[in-house]
Amino acid sequence: MSANTNQTIARRRQVIDTFKQELIRRLNLPYAPEDLHEDVSLLGSGLGLDSLDALEIVLCVETCFKIKIPDENISVLRSINTVVDFVIEQQDKNGGQA
Repeated sequence: MSANTNQTIARRRQVIDTFKQELIRRLNLPYAPEDLHEDVSLLGSGLGLDSLDALEIVLCVETCFKIKIPDENISVLRSINTVVDFVIEQQDKNGGQA
C-alpha cells in the first residue's frame, strides 16, 4: 500500500473512533466503540435512535468536526459510515482536517 492509502485509512479510522466515542458518550449508549458496526443503521431499527437522538448526532458532528450538516441532508445520518464519509468529504472541501 502507498503512504497516501495508509494516511487515508488512518484518517478514516480516527474519524470513526472519534465519532463512535462521542456518540456513545452523548447518547449514553450501553456499548463500547468496538460494539458499533460502521454500517449499523443509526435511526429506527439498528441502534433504535429517534429524532431527538438525530439532533444530538448532528450537534456531535458539528462540535467534534466543525462541520455543518444541512437540515435537508438527513440521509447523512443513515449509518456511522455515511456520517464519516460526509465528515471526510466536507473536511476535504474545506482544505483538510477540521
